[in-house]
Amino acid sequence: FRGTELGWWGNVEVVGAVVVVAFVSSLFLLGAMGNHGSHVKGAAAMIGEASLMDPKAHGTCNQPAKPDSELRWGVPHSLADQISCFTRKYAENAGYWESTSFLASIQQAGEPVTFYDSVTGAPLFVAPQGRSWEDFVAESRAHGWPSFRDEEVVWDSVRVLASSGETVSITGTHLGHNLPDRKGNRYCINIASVAAKPPDSAATGEQSEELRR
Repeated sequence: FRGTELGWWGNVEVVGAVVVVAFVSSLFLLGAMGNHGSHVKGAAAMIGEASLMDPKAHGTCNQPAKPDSELRWGVPHSLADQISCFTRKYAENAGYWESTSFLASIQQAGEPVTFYDSVTGAPLFVAPQGRSWEDFVAESRAHGWPSFRDEEVVWDSVRVLASSGETVSITGTHLGHNLPDRKGNRYCINIASVAAKPPDSAATGEQSEELRR
């Protein structure tokens, strides 16, 4: 080893190398610790416990997703069930939401739409808020999934896991992930997870033209 060959100067080199390694390691550890919160910006998002997604009676859910007759925009039960209850890291295909009748429906609606949990029917998002439909659609198209901002989230029903950015319902429905950008938190959400019809229409069987699509 160079320390034994070069005497005291070699020992200085060895000590210096050890200090550098220790310094770099400390930076790495600090980065890893700091990265814990990197999936959430600001104080608006409500952080959830990882236990929300513990196994339950039906994957991470207490029950299966709603049947086809209680889902909107042509989203099938099979996809809603798979994405909502049995998927954690993956998602529906990018751009899938554009293949549904969602865009045609919202263009006719002309006002903010409430997105309901495909499993429980709970309200999860209301969009657009503080921006136009055109802005909402443009951002969603740019990223491949419906993309929501903090003010469009129904925080009574939604949580974000700080360690991963996974966005979930308080009952264990996988919704998507928070992928913050320079504007703040951006929740990329699977339309299959938020496609339930409004509870009142599902219960009475009375559906507007928008909901039939």
